[in-house]
Amino acid sequence: MGKKPVSAAYVLGVGLTKFIKPRGKVDYTELGFEAGIKALLDAQINYDDVEQGVACYCYGDSTCGQRVFYQFGMTQIPIYNVNNNCSTGSTGLHMARNMVSHGMADCVMVVGFEKMFPGSLQSFYKDREDPCRTTGEMMRVTRGRTDAPGAAQMFGNAGREYMEKYGANASDFAEIARINHLHSAKNPYSQFRDVYTLDQILSSPTIHSPLTKLQCCPTSDGGASAIVVSEDFLAARPHLRSQAIQIAGQHLATDRPDLFDHSAINLMGFGMTQHAARTALAEAEVDPKDVRVCELHDCFSANEMITLDALGLCDPGKAHEMVRAGDITYGGRCVVNPSGGLISKGHPLGASGIAQCAELVWQLRGWANNRLVENTKVALQHNLGLGGAAVVTVYKRADGKTNEVVQDRDVKSKTWVGYNPAVEAKGFTKAQVDKVRSKKSRSEWALQDTEKKVQARF
Repeated sequence: MGKKPVSAAYVLGVGLTKFIKPRGKVDYTELGFEAGIKALLDAQINYDDVEQGVACYCYGDSTCGQRVFYQFGMTQIPIYNVNNNCSTGSTGLHMARNMVSHGMADCVMVVGFEKMFPGSLQSFYKDREDPCRTTGEMMRVTRGRTDAPGAAQMFGNAGREYMEKYGANASDFAEIARINHLHSAKNPYSQFRDVYTLDQILSSPTIHSPLTKLQCCPTSDGGASAIVVSEDFLAARPHLRSQAIQIAGQHLATDRPDLFDHSAINLMGFGMTQHAARTALAEAEVDPKDVRVCELHDCFSANEMITLDALGLCDPGKAHEMVRAGDITYGGRCVVNPSGGLISKGHPLGASGIAQCAELVWQLRGWANNRLVENTKVALQHNLGLGGAAVVTVYKRADGKTNEVVQDRDVKSKTWVGYNPAVEAKGFTKAQVDKVRSKKSRSEWALQDTEKKVQARF
């Protein structure tokens, strides 16, 4: 399983942009800059403290990461560009945690951003084999192919198999979407904040049964950032321990041979999710039945259904019963996707995993006071990319305490951000930007007019 860590790793700061429809109005340089500045402010550090950088994106030319990071400073640190399909953001977090845990750095900055095209996901390279061709071919052989978007077919087929094997019905999948849309109404960063009835979910246009349009995540533009630090770094800043969230367990898994065993569920990475979850939970010494808040990869309602099962949040084959019992929302056993999830919050691929992290950080700090899952000690995150990679992360508070509601005025008094970022999506001032950009090695040429463009949107 690799060498044992030499240091604990903590998420000290997070930052988000609003997730928006992909209309080409905001460039990736702005998305990455906004998220990164907010994360630095939240962590109360200057970019000169950052020793390594990880940039996460799927759509863009090589070294887009350097283009974003140079806006913070040109300090000659290593910057890595990561592309791991929809799990790109969490892969970046996994890299940062490994760097910190094994002594490569005391402070790593992760920035995820994505500028996407409207409509369903498409492959850009037509002159070479699609890395998911074998997956698509297995789908064709076992379930056939329709004119629906490929991802919707594959995940929809997994939903069909769950219905056939365990007795779920179309309303169970629609209920998952209804709950996610309901949750998103309290997340200021969500692309969609409309609330729907179950009938409205079911009667929206069918994409690939049992999936209707309102059960499918949209494409999105957005950015997210996280600052990951070591125990030594945190110990030097004891006043920040109450906001630091420990990465207590984490695992990145890839597929096992049963990916191609003709099961539509296994074809969607059930095996790697299950393995990543069991490994991460074991490392953190957490029983999945003790998890009260979870952000999971609900690209489609069908994937949330099978993932509840794979993560061990329910007994095998009983995910639909968990949904029917109200056990995936407030008042139930485990609040799933308090952010609204990918279905409603949006899915800018490179930023999604880091946005999940941000939500859980705010939950454990107690800052998400308008949607808080109270009396929580541990949080679970799942991020999936077909092709494939599944990252599961377990978070705990650094001070070992249970979360409690923190009022907006108290957040404002203790943070450089100047407001409660968990419940307000706001910008920043020129003075705040100057405070966290590199003092020793900055370039105004690298920044260009990005700062002005970001400020103009608020």
